[in-house]
Amino acid sequence: MSSAQQNFNAGQAQAKTEANFQAAKDSASAAADRAQAAYNTTGQAREENKEEATGLLQQTGEQVKNMAQGAMDTVKHTLGMDKN
Repeated sequence: MSSAQQNFNAGQAQAKTEANFQAAKDSASAAADRAQAAYNTTGQAREENKEEATGLLQQTGEQVKNMAQGAMDTVKHTLGMDKN
């Protein structure tokens, strides 16, 4: 094999290596973008679930408070303590 042919083959191998390296970088970058998007989506869903849970807890707390107030009023009425 001549020196010129060896240089040509080496140049082709280097070009192929660089193309493969660039393709790997592009794939890694795309994977990182997808991971970031998934993280953002998960964070947003987590925040929505947190707000929903907070609202549910507040609603449940109000219901318990109202039930306790009703029970207290019933006991006062039964004992005749509700009259002034």
